[in-house]
Amino acid sequence: MVAGEASGDLLGAALIAALRERLPEARFVGLAGHHMRAAGCESLGDCEELAVMGLVEPLRHLPRLLRLRARLRREFLRRRVDVFVGVDAPAFNLGLARALRRRGLATVQYVSPQVWAWRRGRVPGIAAAVDAVLCLLPFEPQCYAGHAVRAEFVGHPLADHIDPAPQRDAARHALGLDADACVVAILPGSRMGEVHRLGGDFVAAARLLRAALGRPLVFVAPMASRAVAEAFEAQRAAQDVDIRLLDHGADLALAAADAALVASGTATLQALLHGCPMAVAYRLAPVTAFLARDLGLVKLRHFSLPNLLADEALVEEFFQRDVRPAALAGSLQRLLDEPTCNAAMRRRFHDIHHLLRRDAAARAAQVVLDLAGARMAA
Repeated sequence: MVAGEASGDLLGAALIAALRERLPEARFVGLAGHHMRAAGCESLGDCEELAVMGLVEPLRHLPRLLRLRARLRREFLRRRVDVFVGVDAPAFNLGLARALRRRGLATVQYVSPQVWAWRRGRVPGIAAAVDAVLCLLPFEPQCYAGHAVRAEFVGHPLADHIDPAPQRDAARHALGLDADACVVAILPGSRMGEVHRLGGDFVAAARLLRAALGRPLVFVAPMASRAVAEAFEAQRAAQDVDIRLLDHGADLALAAADAALVASGTATLQALLHGCPMAVAYRLAPVTAFLARDLGLVKLRHFSLPNLLADEALVEEFFQRDVRPAALAGSLQRLLDEPTCNAAMRRRFHDIHHLLRRDAAARAAQVVLDLAGARMAA
């Protein structure tokens, strides 16, 4: 198994546990993080080695990544593994899977590349690299229709982890927040680049919202790391806005909040699963934005996960130049001042939660075992 970043480490650990329930003697080896190692994966390196993002940014890491991929390929072949599972990180894992499949291994990609968003022409290459693609989103298998690859919607692990029942009171108690307070969660991103591009405008939006709303507000901001917290704290202090920073705690903040301002990404799905109405914003690095938008590499009506899952403009989205404090504050004010719209959004979120809640690790494990059994029988 090869996982990319912390999110892949969590997916990989859950998959290992589900496989061990069905096949206790199974052994695991690969690129792992803390959770996969704790689940029993022998580590050949840390999954954070793959923590690069964007269209252009990974280029400077290319020599190192190619050396790492060659080392893993040699090691997996030497050990004569039965199945290779790439967990996310498709730019790295699909090339490795292709080389291993040519040598007779069963290969799986857990988390579909975003072929629905850009470069749909990648699908034949993915089908040539892996026997199966395990999809987290319900619209993804259709992208592989007509190609010789098993593409299966297994559900989203976050939907399994987060209880569909409201956790507002318990979350507020855990955070020491008054049950009747008006609470807004601020999530400017988990990466330093995201915080640098969005954090100042998020803080300014909080300042404008407090002035416009006419009633007391509590702002909470879960921070993904110490470095992110230090960067956001500097932005907060520069504008002298009272925002309480939390050490991680995104689930608590979103469960407790009446509304949230969220950087596009997995946090928007967390907000949806907690039933928290939101406005979503994103800025890409300038070169990446030019390639994605101006050259038309990304062709989507929506970019946030809630809108993609709903197939409609369920939440307001702000991209690049549209990310302005006044616009963000106005969107949040509408969420707080219009309870009917707020309630309707929560109902749609609840329906989507149940669609995604399918015991993803167990379904993924079954596909892996099916492939392993078929390959070993052959």
